[in-house]
Amino acid sequence: MRKEKDFRITFLNPPYMKKFSRAQRSPAVTKSGTLYYPMWLAYAAGASEMAGFSIDLIDAPADGLDVASVTRRIKTFSPSLVVVDTSTPSIYNDAQICETLKATLPDAFIAVVGTHVSALPQECLRLSPAIDAAAVGEYDYTIAELAAALYNKTPVAAVAGLWFKDGTNSGPRPAIANLDELPFVSRVYKRFLKMENYFNPNALFPMVTITTSRGCPHECIFCVYPQTLMGHKLRQRSVDNVLDEIEYIISAFDGVKAIFFEDDTFTANRKRCVELSEGIIKRGVKISWTANARATLDYETMGVMRRAGCRSFCVGFESGSQQMLDNIKKRTVIDDMGKFMEAARKAGILVHGCFMVGLPGETKATMAMTLDLAKRLNPDTVQFYPMMIYPGTGAYDWYSERGLLTTKDFSKWLTPAGLHNTVIRTEELSSEELVRFCDDARRKFYLRPAYLLYKLRQVIAHPQELKRTVKSARTFMKYLLRGSDVRKGKDCGCD
Repeated sequence: MRKEKDFRITFLNPPYMKKFSRAQRSPAVTKSGTLYYPMWLAYAAGASEMAGFSIDLIDAPADGLDVASVTRRIKTFSPSLVVVDTSTPSIYNDAQICETLKATLPDAFIAVVGTHVSALPQECLRLSPAIDAAAVGEYDYTIAELAAALYNKTPVAAVAGLWFKDGTNSGPRPAIANLDELPFVSRVYKRFLKMENYFNPNALFPMVTITTSRGCPHECIFCVYPQTLMGHKLRQRSVDNVLDEIEYIISAFDGVKAIFFEDDTFTANRKRCVELSEGIIKRGVKISWTANARATLDYETMGVMRRAGCRSFCVGFESGSQQMLDNIKKRTVIDDMGKFMEAARKAGILVHGCFMVGLPGETKATMAMTLDLAKRLNPDTVQFYPMMIYPGTGAYDWYSERGLLTTKDFSKWLTPAGLHNTVIRTEELSSEELVRFCDDARRKFYLRPAYLLYKLRQVIAHPQELKRTVKSARTFMKYLLRGSDVRKGKDCGCD
């Protein structure tokens, strides 16, 4: 009698450009060498394995696999279902990969997933007849139930969260209420991925990325995950569940130096931040960690987090103009940012600051205010970039409706080298002017003698920072010193 384990599923982060970081919020080949774990794909793989199916997970860009290598591996595994991750800038390539897979395994069911698919499911299905369905939104259980339907030969149209080639869909899938039900994503990493392939300049290297929550209660118009995949309702794993995974990572990944918590806003619930930090201390866990934070966190909470191993925050300051912040529904106050930085320094937590230009209503004067704010706040590291917009977000709709998108060819979201491209302008500023400002702002921030002396003192005082600093600087400095060629691709300079 046939068993479910005989039904095989391949989860594929498909080939594209070398080190193409498809899983990050703004997919690209990055100047700093950043490469994200295929986290959502791995979570779904774990859910399907938990349901009893045999799985394989392939991260082609991380492993340097070309189409032929991937095809051979998939043919050998012989899955009945192939789940293909996608992104906005790679979507045409991803559709072509689906055609190659269908030619290799004509009887396999091919489903596409990701933020772009969730925003434009019908358009994605039209890209290739090889695509059988698009899984929209949070797709962990959608894929597991699709596999069960295919295995049991029951109607796939009954599986919530799917769109089909004939234009029909099976209705939305409710968000997962109890995230503790999902297996540890790090267990999937351990089986199929190489920790050394992945890098985030905000965390010590090597590191493992997980999430302790899904959904974000804030409504920034540019943020892609809450608007396409996970929604705005904050759902959190239990503290003990997260602590158990932290302990697993430390025991299972030889040489791991850090954990990156890739929650939309790890600090959304301060009480939970304290509980988790106190749990780390109580269990005697010793590991550096990094998290996304808002510039509203208080010193008392930071102090507990620091004692628990929190090394750094990634913070979206975005703009030095309060009007620009209000226009993107950021709901932060510039005066609070200075207090936040003072608290972070006092607590001993490093800050990576993100600053955007080209926001609705942006002018040269408001961009100058942004650079001035960055210098005043003086975080450990920064990035300046024109707003990156993606289908499914309020920002995409705003620029599109006003004719401020320079192209709707999604392949143009990248330069020929795979770097982020600037596809927006404002009523007053061209794409080239936005890029020029970002180039100039990076040089004015990073090449200050005081900043260079600070970094020298940092690596002397904290040798563990040396590997992280050198690894990111090796690729980043050549761009910093020469700037971007705005005549060739309008590279925006995102990290």
